[in-house]
Order: sequence, then structure tokens, then C-alpha cells
Amino acid sequence: MPDIQAFRGLRYDLGHVGSLSDVVAPPYDVIDNELSDALHEKHPANVVRLILDRIREGDTDQNNRYTRAARQLKTWRGDGTLATEPDPALYVYHQIFTHDGVDYTRRGFMCRVRLEPFGEGKIYPHEETHAGAKADRLKLTQACRANLSQIFGIYPAAESEAQNILEAEIAGVAPTEATDHLGVVHRIWPVTNVEVISRLTAVMGPKPMFIADGHHRYETACNYRDHLAAAGNLENNHPAHCVLMQCVGMNDPGMIVLPTYRLFRGLPEITSEELISRLGDCFTCNVAGEGPEHAGALWSEIEVEDEQGTLGLYTAADDRWVLAKITDTGEGRMAEIAEDHSQQWQGLGVSILHRLVIDTLLGATDLPKCRYVRLVEELVEGLRNGDTDGSRFPLAALVMPATLEHVRVISEQAERMPAKSTYFYPKLLSGLVINPLE
Repeated sequence: MPDIQAFRGLRYDLGHVGSLSDVVAPPYDVIDNELSDALHEKHPANVVRLILDRIREGDTDQNNRYTRAARQLKTWRGDGTLATEPDPALYVYHQIFTHDGVDYTRRGFMCRVRLEPFGEGKIYPHEETHAGAKADRLKLTQACRANLSQIFGIYPAAESEAQNILEAEIAGVAPTEATDHLGVVHRIWPVTNVEVISRLTAVMGPKPMFIADGHHRYETACNYRDHLAAAGNLENNHPAHCVLMQCVGMNDPGMIVLPTYRLFRGLPEITSEELISRLGDCFTCNVAGEGPEHAGALWSEIEVEDEQGTLGLYTAADDRWVLAKITDTGEGRMAEIAEDHSQQWQGLGVSILHRLVIDTLLGATDLPKCRYVRLVEELVEGLRNGDTDGSRFPLAALVMPATLEHVRVISEQAERMPAKSTYFYPKLLSGLVINPLE
């Protein structure tokens, strides 16, 4: 793994803001308009005003969401809302949550990690990125000169040795705590013991790191560093050589990977019979139920079977669900059309859905971006209520997520999965620690 560094983070002074729960927020890319409004109204110092300020009528190049965020950050640093850690620290970060009736604690730590271009070191991406999101985050970074949110990195840790070093250091120490809008409890402890930090760095040294979440922000950090270097403003010890990262062992009991379901736009409507005909001998298919509300029962069946090549497909034209299971013929076709990818990539459910079903068998390339939803209830609601413009979604898909082992193997082969192949739950909070880049 690249160089791990302690740093003097910016943190909310609870004497100024009161409850930490009132000023934190989930990552910018999961904040919709409704949640944005709620966060803006919750507290005048909520971090949403930095990571995703509202676009306002009359915004210009000189006055916009990025410049406002920069001014807000400067004001909060000046008036004591945000205080600088007295000593360089690593930050132990626990998330306590419930999933499917089971209680979990996900344990990790935040630090600065020295940047490496993908493909040139031991930091690996696993998903594709989009230029628009990186351009947006670069403007924000250039304006604020800070990492406002952490990258989510995972690493092999069979014995949890690195995390255990930190857990021993914080034993009996009261954390700073926040509860998010989903009820997840977030706890943080600064660790400043130089000897402990040194031991941790030695243990982490040889390990690879895989980006679980925050690909756009990681590549943005590299672009920001390169921007400073091109302008001649990048000394060897400049903090822009690093990025804020949360590091979690891949064997941690709290590492939960959830599916992301698809609501497709731009496809011609087809019936279940027509869909089955188009899938041909690449899948064995049967009509599995009717109505959006059948999604829950069908997903339970798919989840229990736990096969990447099993898909649930909804056709709005006749309000039916089709259960489709890839055949040997389908696997052979997938190998032909994705010969530029590894066998592991070809076998992913999301790869099969997008490359074989959508692009090839339905011939629907260059579609508008589909709506991604995490919960079956959200999928059902989308099918019932339609899109934001009132139109209905012609096709929906239930698909298994990639596993942590898929992330490791495919990433090490320098491949990237289709977007939204994984959903790591719960999301990391923004506003717990800010990493200044000046």
C-alpha cells in the first residue's frame, strides 16, 4: 500500500455547533433534492453547504456553488466552527448499523494516503468513472483546497492486525458520535500516539488498497495534484500529494455489499413474451409474476440462489416479471462479445445485464443513464409512479452485486466493472474530518 500519513484534520467544534449529528451529511452523490433541503435546514453549519451547495439563479463564474463553499469554509475556520487538530492524528471510525435484522459494526481508520496513478502502484479502482462528476469535484477542490469527504478503501486483512493496533489504543476512550438520517451511528476517535502510528504504517506497508467508493474523488485528487504541479506550486511535502481515505479490512464483519437495481430509460417497450424471444437460447426464462410489487418475492428467490447469471427483468408493456438464467450458450456469447475482458468480469451479473442483455440481445446501446435504486421498495415505487417527467420505465432489472472477491480479482487484473456494480452500506459520513490541502 502507498504511504500512510497522520495529519492535523479540521473537525467541528461541538461548543460552536452543538450536536455533531446536525452538521454531518452522506456523500454528495447520494443526496437528492429532498435530502439536500433537509440538510440545509437542519443546521446553518451543515457540511452539505460545502460538499453540495445549492445552485442559485444568477450564479456566475465568480459567484457559484463552488465559490460559496470556499467562502463558507474560510468563515468556519475563522470563527472557530471548524478547529484544527492540535497534533497529527489518524482517526478510528466505527459505523454501527442494522441490516436484515442483524446488528453490525464496521471498523476502520481515516488517514492521508499518498496518491498513485491507477496502474502504477498498489491502489486499484474497481468501477468506471464519468468525466462530468470529476469536473464537478475538481472545481470544488480547487475552490476549497481541501478534501471534504473521504475515499473508501478496502484492503486484505485476514487477522485484522492493523485495526487491532488502533482498537487497543482507543479502548476505554469516549468517542465523538453522530447519528445519520438512516439511523446509523458513527463514532470517531483521534489517535496521536506516534509509536502506534508507526506500528500501523509498518503493518499496512505491503498491502494493496482497492477503492470501494469514491472513484471520482480519487481521480479528482490526482487531477488536482497534477494541476498544482503544472503551475509550479507543488513542493515534495505538499499535502496535495495525498488524499483523505477511510481504510477498512476486507474481512471486517461489517463489510456489507448490497445490490443496486436498475430502472431503464429510452428502451422501446416490449412484452415479456417479446423479451423472452429476444433473449433466445442465451437464457432459460419463465414468467415469474405480475405487478411491480412482485419484485420483493422475486428478489428473495434470486438472492437465495446467489448466481451472478440470474436476472429478474420487468416489462412495463404487460406488467410482468421474467426470471432469466444464463445458459452455456449465453456464457459462450458473453465470452465472444467481451473477449477484451477476463472470465471473472464476463461472469458478473452487471456485466451480463449491460453487455449481453441490453447492448447485444436488445441492441440498445447509448441509452440515457438509468435510474439506480438500492431498495426493492424504491424500485417498486419507481415502477408505480414513473420517471420525473411522468413517463414510465419500460424495463427494470434485479441483479446480484459483485462480491468483495470480485472486487479484488478484477481490480488486480486492471479491469473496471460497470458503474454501480456494488453498493457498500452504510455510506461514510462527510463532515467528520476535513483534510486541508494547503
